[in-house]
Amino acid sequence: MYKQSVQLIVDKCIGCTNCIKRCPTEAIRVQNGKALIISDRCLDCGECIRVCQSNAKIAVSDPMAIIDDFDYKIAIPAPSLYGIADSSVSTDRILTGLKHLGFDDVFEVATAAEIITKRTNEFLLNNEGNGPFISSSCPAVVRLVQVSFPSLIGQIIPFISPMELAARLAKERAGNDKGKVGVFFISPCAAKFSEIRNPHRQEKSRVDGVIGIKDIQVKLQRLIRSDMETEKLASASGVGIGWGRIDGEARALASDGVISVDGISNTISLLEELENGKINQFRFIELMACPGGCVGGPMTLVNPYVAKSRIMDRWDTAGAVVCEDCGPLQDISWTEELQASSFMKLDDDYEKAMLMMQRLDLIEKTLPGIDCGSCGAPTCHSFAEDIVRGRAVVTSCIFVLRKKIRQLTEEMIKLEDVLPYRLDKDE
Repeated sequence: MYKQSVQLIVDKCIGCTNCIKRCPTEAIRVQNGKALIISDRCLDCGECIRVCQSNAKIAVSDPMAIIDDFDYKIAIPAPSLYGIADSSVSTDRILTGLKHLGFDDVFEVATAAEIITKRTNEFLLNNEGNGPFISSSCPAVVRLVQVSFPSLIGQIIPFISPMELAARLAKERAGNDKGKVGVFFISPCAAKFSEIRNPHRQEKSRVDGVIGIKDIQVKLQRLIRSDMETEKLASASGVGIGWGRIDGEARALASDGVISVDGISNTISLLEELENGKINQFRFIELMACPGGCVGGPMTLVNPYVAKSRIMDRWDTAGAVVCEDCGPLQDISWTEELQASSFMKLDDDYEKAMLMMQRLDLIEKTLPGIDCGSCGAPTCHSFAEDIVRGRAVVTSCIFVLRKKIRQLTEEMIKLEDVLPYRLDKDE
């Protein structure tokens, strides 16, 4: 079972239907006045966090205290972290601030992103005439393809994420003489926490913990403004830093026919067109579940449009050099084959699944078809599926319940007309 990062704070949930209407995979129900997340359907896209009016959804990450379990601690910050300050604050200073939070070393994920950019250029060159190919950098998008568009799995570029590559390189650089080495991703994203717990592209993640940007940002900004001495720590160029915003990965490629799409609803629309064969003119498609890209992740605090501008300024300042000194070429291919999610199957037994499908169709025909959400499911179809799966009863639909009450009332009136004559009736 998939272990999602997005969690519900039950006491805060008021049982509204905002989240069930906005979830892209219909992973949320409202039962007994509280939301319920179906793990196997969840993408960790964070859409429910953005629309929850009572702040009852949160993206879970590891606490800073997790680093104390290791002898040597390495921070690997996402490129989107650089959006917390404008370009007058050097990248070196932001990274120095991370060390002052308790880390022994820092390795930029942006550096790993440059290596993957270089390898992606090679991949596209070697696969001339094929595609379109989908970036594998956003774990929420990769899971979306697994869950809703399994026919497109073969079009995902089979590379590990920059986070995983950075963790590998950071541990190699640390060596074997520093005791127990821990690598911690400084993340804007709920899906990254789930990625290390559900490694779908390799047997085991190299990352030992995921710490949300929002959980360290205030302390980090204080350190940046303090009189600490700045160390020379940055190595990534603007190309790697640019991955922190939408179009960063696509813009860095030395290839024509690239397109960038952000936001989960826009991503789904494009994947639908791609699956239907309507999009063939592109070679590379960068898809990011969060608005604005990683800078719009649910574990960030800065306005994504402000952060996008800051990332762009840093790109211009640092220059656009693609992995000028990558060292030995890394093998970044998946070691595990990406599998389609099986949550859509009603049952493993084909005959039983067909009978359940027939029952589902019959139940759906009895429903009003207006997708009001009052039953706690986003659509009448998903409600019918819940009934077939044993998660709901048909009278949870207020229209069905009202019809049954009306029928029962009519039967009671008819019953009253046929009652025996009262022998004790007043004369």
